[in-house]
Amino acid sequence: MGRRGRKMGRPISGWLVLDKPAGMGSTEAVSKVKWLFSAQKAGHAGTLDPLASGMLPIALGDATKTVPYVMEGAKVYRFTVSWGEERSTDDLEGPVVRTSDKRPSEAEIQALLPRYTGLIMQTPPQFSAVKIGGERAYDLAREGETVEIAAREVEIGRLDLLSIPESGKAVFEVECGKGTYVRSLARDMGRDLGCFGHVADLRRTEVYPFGEEQLVPLRKLEEAAEAAGEERERFSALDAFLLNTAAALDGLPEIALSDDAASRLRLGNPVIVRGRDAPLDAPEAWASARGRLVAIGFVEAGMFKPKRVFGV
Repeated sequence: MGRRGRKMGRPISGWLVLDKPAGMGSTEAVSKVKWLFSAQKAGHAGTLDPLASGMLPIALGDATKTVPYVMEGAKVYRFTVSWGEERSTDDLEGPVVRTSDKRPSEAEIQALLPRYTGLIMQTPPQFSAVKIGGERAYDLAREGETVEIAAREVEIGRLDLLSIPESGKAVFEVECGKGTYVRSLARDMGRDLGCFGHVADLRRTEVYPFGEEQLVPLRKLEEAAEAAGEERERFSALDAFLLNTAAALDGLPEIALSDDAASRLRLGNPVIVRGRDAPLDAPEAWASARGRLVAIGFVEAGMFKPKRVFGV
């Protein structure tokens, strides 16, 4: 029997909150970051359209195990809607399919916003990653097919009109839950206002628990790598941009353990939760030793039971 080959790259673990430039796809951005850090594994928490810029949280190494917790987080987008044209892709990329000479007033827009907050039904764009009969909707759309995509419930925490820079455009900020399409918001608002519309500019500024102040531009990473001399210096400069793997678990209770308890936990064994403020029961929690993530699991009757272990 042949020997299994070693994994290529460094066993680095952590989160990079990338400020993705417009014009780059999410998969391309992840590949670029993985190459820069020479990481063994990498993945992202929430696709960002190539035409969009902004926050793309990228997990390296063991941090990929925490991606689901970021995927579920609320997201904030700033976007510009251009009125008067509806496009096949609901953004600048596709051809114009409907036009109107009408331009909505600020009062008309403000009156519409309450209809787009809370739990609403939304139909994803024709050009989206939604699967129809096992095929991606955008693949079918590129082949000229018009597909029926079922409306789904999404949650909009808030939708604010920020400015009207000119009569044919409006700038918004939206806080929304998983599965919301900003392009669909622009399309549907345009139809309701009787003027049609599409997204002309889109930027994601937050993906909970990460904030705008943690964004790292790709250019800054490239400059840090180029400025460093030997390989060790380069990796040291890049690693300084990483957040701890446990940064994705903000909001979950932390259970601090001794080294001995952490060792037992890493073998898959439950351990007693100690401490005056330790919970007796918790549906989800994470355990740490010396400030480092050891496991994600749950607390039941004063025992921490691991579901995923780290650093094995």
